[in-house]
Amino acid sequence: MPGALIVSSGEKGRDMLCGVLTDMGAGDISTVTSGAEARRGFADADWQVILINTPLSDEFGHELAVFAAGSTGAGVVLLVKAEMADEVAARVEDAGVFVVPKPLNRALLFGAVKLAQAANRRIMGLQRQNNILQQKIDDIRLVDRAKCALIQYRLLTEPEAHKYIEREAMDSRRTRREVAQAILRMYEGGC
Repeated sequence: MPGALIVSSGEKGRDMLCGVLTDMGAGDISTVTSGAEARRGFADADWQVILINTPLSDEFGHELAVFAAGSTGAGVVLLVKAEMADEVAARVEDAGVFVVPKPLNRALLFGAVKLAQAANRRIMGLQRQNNILQQKIDDIRLVDRAKCALIQYRLLTEPEAHKYIEREAMDSRRTRREVAQAILRMYEGGC
């Protein structure tokens, strides 16, 4: 497990959670004691799992869990007293937060952390896929701008401009994006 953040006001809870994560093979474990510290920590690193042991010194922790689930790709596990677990779970489940009742059952916590890791891997895969698709959209926009430049400055039709870019890319063994950038540099002075 690459990175885990433990948010716990109590030293005993932090030590116990560190022990569990170490037993699971966690390499990089960071600990903070408050919600404010944790929010600053979200920006500093790309966590795989965030464990929040409620209550915290400056807030209860369920708002922090929802914030963490929405602003990071980490799997978030919220540890709550058993009598409050159902109520808190109703508030945070829609955000994708796993709620584990206290006192802790080591096997249940282990399972929740494993599920959080799986959720994190899935989110990271979707983010990679999203980045690839975003790059393709940017390429299409750039090629369309180059087509417009060819239509405007060389008086080509849209199919002719398209064919020109395709042929130029094949003949020069460059991508359509590189050809489009060269066309835009030539006719518009930049891209």
